[in-house]
Amino acid sequence: MFTLQHLSVSIDKKKILDDISFAFLPGKTYALMGPNGSGKSTLASAIMGHPAITYSRASKILVGKKNIKTLTPDARAKMGIFLSFQTPLEIPGVTVFDLLRLALEKKMNPVALHKQVRVYAKELHIKDELLKRSLNEGFSGGEKKKFEALQAVMLKPSFVLFDEIDTGVDVDAIKTISRFLNSHLPKETTLVYITHSTRLLRYVKPDEVLVIKNGQLVKTGKAALAKKIEEKGFENI
Repeated sequence: MFTLQHLSVSIDKKKILDDISFAFLPGKTYALMGPNGSGKSTLASAIMGHPAITYSRASKILVGKKNIKTLTPDARAKMGIFLSFQTPLEIPGVTVFDLLRLALEKKMNPVALHKQVRVYAKELHIKDELLKRSLNEGFSGGEKKKFEALQAVMLKPSFVLFDEIDTGVDVDAIKTISRFLNSHLPKETTLVYITHSTRLLRYVKPDEVLVIKNGQLVKTGKAALAKKIEEKGFENI
């Protein structure tokens, strides 16, 4: 189980998140929603351990019973936590093969890795030429998000946050990405989709919806809550 207890964080001495507590269950899918600037991405950064984040003394981020609040991002990643980039960075001179070969060193044979990446790329409708290019250099928004999905599936995380994986992506690509993730991520993986739109939720079908406003967790509910947001907006939540 992955649990947040009294999570309050600041950036440059400005409080962004205020006393958030929630328990995420293995194998469940969650939608984290809220208006722009509500603190959704900051919550993801706090979970991943961004160095700009300052935690309150009472804050706890628990994996099982272990508090990982003081761990570095790479240590959290090794524990199975994955965060996709809202705006994936360009990495000159590094292909997706290079990145995954380093990440999966001693876990996967390089030949098998290359073969599996090509199989997944074909399923995601990623052009073969992009596999040979520096990661994200000159990629469209949809192509970048497809590569984020590919990396997540290859790494097989136990807890994954997708930060607006639907932004800048057309409806066909959203269908392809969501179907791919649903098919290939381990069944016990906890999925958290961060979005301010309900469009993505038609395909990922969350078990629970969380709403953040002004840095606070103000409401949780089933899929019907997302439909209410679509019809009436966040102001009525």
